[in-house]
This record gives sequence, C-alpha cells and structure tokens, in this order.
Amino acid sequence: MIIVVAALEFHNQADRDRAAAITADCQMATRVEEAGCRDYCFAPDPSVPTRIQVYELWEDSDSLAAHFTHPNYLKMVELLHGANIKESINQAYLVERGEPVYGPNGEKKKQFFAD
Repeated sequence: MIIVVAALEFHNQADRDRAAAITADCQMATRVEEAGCRDYCFAPDPSVPTRIQVYELWEDSDSLAAHFTHPNYLKMVELLHGANIKESINQAYLVERGEPVYGPNGEKKKQFFAD
C-alpha cells in the first residue's frame, strides 16, 4: 500500500476554495476509474484558510505510476496549473502493515503492531 500526503499552499482562501471546487469531479473520477486507487482527496484545511491537504491511497507502486499517465491526472494538472498555487510539498510512504486504530468495541488500543 502507498500513501501519498501533500499540502498545497495558495495565496488566499478564495484561490484555495476555487481549486477545491474545480477539482472535485476529477478527484471522484480518479477514485472510481483508476485501478488500484483506494482514495484520492484534495480537501480544504479547516485550520489554515490557504491550504489544501492531499491524501491518496494506492494499492501498489504500479497503480500509482499508472496514475501519472492517466487522463484524470493530466486533467488535474491542467486544473491546478491556473489555480495560483504558491507552494506544494508532497511525500509518498510505502506501508508494509496496517491495522485498525481502535478495538472492535471502539476501545483505545494500548499497543500497535504487536507480534
């Protein structure tokens, strides 16, 4: 599993809000059309009015690599190109293991990834 996290910084809240709005359809298309995409979200940060937080979840490296040649990605680049982005930071993480944060009855776990 690969997790991509990013932050897009805009000059002002209006630019940020416009970017979130104009990319919504492309985000959904990526989720439903692209093999290996589990989640793809560019959402306004509720605490920073000039930031979009990006979260992507991909099955594997091949599906993420294929995304970069897919029409949805090319459309997203086109839409964001004119959105007045001031700065973009991003990182991909390879996840070898995962488990729920809470127990089956909603209880807080005391330990994670115990063998």
